[in-house]
Amino acid sequence: MATDSFGRRIDYLRISVTDRCNLRCVYCMPAEGVEWKAHEEVLSLEEIERFAAIAAGEGISKIRLTGGEPLVRLGIVEHVRRLRETTGIEAIALTTNATLLPKFAADLAEAGLKRINISLDTLDPEVYAQVTRGGDLANVLAGLDAAFAVGMDPVKLNVVVVRSLDQDLVGFARMTMERPLHVRFIEYMPVGDVGEHSCTSADADGWSAADHVSTDEILERLATEGLATGLGELTAVERDAAPGGWGPARYYRFPGAQGTLGVISPLSHHFCGECNRLRLTADGKLRTCLFSDDEIDVRSVLRTGTDEDVRAVIRQALDAKPEGHHMQMGTVRRMSQIGG
Repeated sequence: MATDSFGRRIDYLRISVTDRCNLRCVYCMPAEGVEWKAHEEVLSLEEIERFAAIAAGEGISKIRLTGGEPLVRLGIVEHVRRLRETTGIEAIALTTNATLLPKFAADLAEAGLKRINISLDTLDPEVYAQVTRGGDLANVLAGLDAAFAVGMDPVKLNVVVVRSLDQDLVGFARMTMERPLHVRFIEYMPVGDVGEHSCTSADADGWSAADHVSTDEILERLATEGLATGLGELTAVERDAAPGGWGPARYYRFPGAQGTLGVISPLSHHFCGECNRLRLTADGKLRTCLFSDDEIDVRSVLRTGTDEDVRAVIRQALDAKPEGHHMQMGTVRRMSQIGG
C-alpha cells in the first residue's frame, strides 16, 4: 500500500496519453490552441505501460486515462488491453469529450474498459459550439448512447459549472431519470492563466473568479428548480448506495431516478485531506497536485533508468505530495497540458 508523508493512501493514477485534442474549449486552451509537444517529448504507450506496471507494484490499483482527448491517440484501444494485462489492474477508466466514442466504444469495451466519464457542460447546441469553438453536441450525445449500448458501467457525465454560461442544471438532472447516468457538477477550477474575461467572451482563455459557482449554490439551484419543475425533493445518497467512485463526489438523487447527481468541490469544500492520486502528464512529468506547478521528471528515468530507479521516482512523489493546494490561483500549464 502506497502512502504519502501525511498518511493518505495513494492508489489512483491519472495518466494523460496525449496533450492533443479535437476541440478548443474556451476555459481549457486559447482559440489558436497550444503548442503540441514534439513526438519524442511524449511518452510512448509502451513507456506508459511500463510506468503503470511499476506503479501497480507500489500500490496503485486504479488508473484513469485522460488527455487532451485520449481517443485521438493512435493505438488507444490496444493500450487499454495491454494496461490490463501488464498491470493486473481491472479498474481502468477513461475520460473523454465523447465526440469520437461512437467509433471506439465497442472496441474499448471488448478490450476491457467499463468505466467512462464524459465531459459535457451544456445541453444547448449553440452554447456547446461556442464553448468548444466548433464542436457538435449531437456527436457527444451519440457517444453517450454508444457507451450505454456496449454496457459500460458506470457512465458518468462531468459538468463544469460556469456562471457566465447558460446551463440547464435541471435538464441534466432529467437525464438521470431515464437511465443510470451519474451526472457530476464540478466547480470551475483555477487551472492555467487567471484572467478577467468570462467564458462567453470571444477572447476567453483563462480562469476567472467571477465565473466560479460553489457547489452549495449548485445544490440550492437543483433543489429549488427540481421542486418547481416537478422532479420532487433532492435527497442525499448514502455512500454505500452511490456509484462506485475513486474521488470526492457527494451524491444526491431525485425520487424515482435511475441515476444520481454528484457535486465535486475542489474550492468551496476542498478535499485535500482525502486526496488519493498522482498525475502523469503526456510528456512524462509526475504531478502530486493539480494546483501545484511542481513536477518530477519520469520520462528521462524511463528511458535511461532501471525499474528500481522508476520506483524511486514514485516514492519521491509520495514524499513530496503537499498537504493541500492552499487555494493557489492559476498554474503554468493549462488543463489540456496537465491531463483532465
